[in-house]
Amino acid sequence: MNTIRKTPPQNIPTAGPSPEAAAARREAPRSLAGSVGRALRGRCPNCGRGRLFASYLKQVESCAVCSEPWAEIRADDGPPWLTILVVGHLVVPVALAIVSDGRLGAGPTLAVSVGLALLLCLLVLPRAKGLFIAAIWALRAR
Repeated sequence: MNTIRKTPPQNIPTAGPSPEAAAARREAPRSLAGSVGRALRGRCPNCGRGRLFASYLKQVESCAVCSEPWAEIRADDGPPWLTILVVGHLVVPVALAIVSDGRLGAGPTLAVSVGLALLLCLLVLPRAKGLFIAAIWALRAR
């Protein structure tokens, strides 16, 4: 009788990194400037290839490329604070320049200032959130 003995395969790679590799990756040095630069472009601060955001401000659970977990990092009130700081410093001088010129009245000045502020807020807020996420990750300040 011909019987085939089935033995379990040896050294099959498991899904995901080994615990030792994951621990080594967590302890590897992280560049703050590089991480922030990648996050400002909406990319994974770790690898720069995966997306950091699933939608406008919702961060992904983890990077699709390098599997770095992002769900546990919370930027909280930092991004709105930075957005208000940046937008205020850009809009107020423009509004003052328009008012001091004297050609436009209060209505058009208000329209230009509010429109500029809204546009800048929409542009700056996701980048500010990426900046805070990258800084928290790079500095290991969870």
